[in-house]
Amino acid sequence: MKYTQLGRTGLKVSRLVLGTMNFGPQTDETHSHAIMDAALDAGINFFDTANVYGWGENKGRTEEIIGTWFAKSPAHRDKVVLATKVYGNMGADGEAWPNHDKLSALNIRRAVDASLKRLQTDHIDVYQFHHIDRATPFEEVWQAIDVLVQQGKILYAGSSNFPGYKIAQANEIAARRGGTIGLVSEQCLYNLFERRAEMEVIPAAQEYGLGVIPWSPLHGGMLGGVIKKEVAGGRRTSGRTAEALTNPAVRAQIQSYEDLLDKHGLEPGETALAWLLTRPGVTGPIVGPRTAEQLESAIRASELELSEELLTDLNEIFPGPGPSPEAFAW
Repeated sequence: MKYTQLGRTGLKVSRLVLGTMNFGPQTDETHSHAIMDAALDAGINFFDTANVYGWGENKGRTEEIIGTWFAKSPAHRDKVVLATKVYGNMGADGEAWPNHDKLSALNIRRAVDASLKRLQTDHIDVYQFHHIDRATPFEEVWQAIDVLVQQGKILYAGSSNFPGYKIAQANEIAARRGGTIGLVSEQCLYNLFERRAEMEVIPAAQEYGLGVIPWSPLHGGMLGGVIKKEVAGGRRTSGRTAEALTNPAVRAQIQSYEDLLDKHGLEPGETALAWLLTRPGVTGPIVGPRTAEQLESAIRASELELSEELLTDLNEIFPGPGPSPEAFAW
């Protein structure tokens, strides 16, 4: 496994990030523990979760599964760079009670303590804001984060789903205040099919020294050989992927992608992950395996070298928008 620095920090993290969103809803505790064991054995040291994972009545369940894994093998905690998130409403019994969500100082304090309890640890390495909070000023957010850093409950702060201007605003305010070093990572939607992050989010992250952590690297399965699987297994896709493939232009684009990789003898899903690892500013994509086999595939992708010819062909099939302002002006 290869490692890199997380943005401008001295923190070394693996080029693959283990996403845990499926732990609980789709993968039971025993198999979740087995996947985490295998990930650590493969050298993956960056684990990502969120307080709301588990969803609905079971929100918080994913953090609990990670916590029982740490409790079972305490030495694992020192090997893992642990990231979780705050924003979603964690009111009991699905009740959207005031101040149980978003980024007020009150909710941040409450949410950290609750996550620490579920995770069975005394600190979170990277505490991420799951979404922008239009109602809470960054001065308040950073005040809360400063206190948590001083208490030793968190080490770094990161963002997720932030537009470029909010990354800039957050870090400029952090710099004016002193104290915290500001955001050190941004977790954003980014893959071969969805490249809008290249316009402003990734340039902002690079300018301010944030590591970029792409989520949905296969775009909900779109880049995982979806047409090939339909033909081979007679299995129809569902959800957003199926809806997107009803568009003839999109289906032709995905077919061209799969045909290209078939010519090169490459697996679509592994190639999509490997492509992200070639992109400027990317720390590592989040992989969210439901099974051990899916994790093994992701690990193979981290070792895959893509030729310049193939990268050029992929860019022709999935042209990016380019940076701003050129993407929408001259």
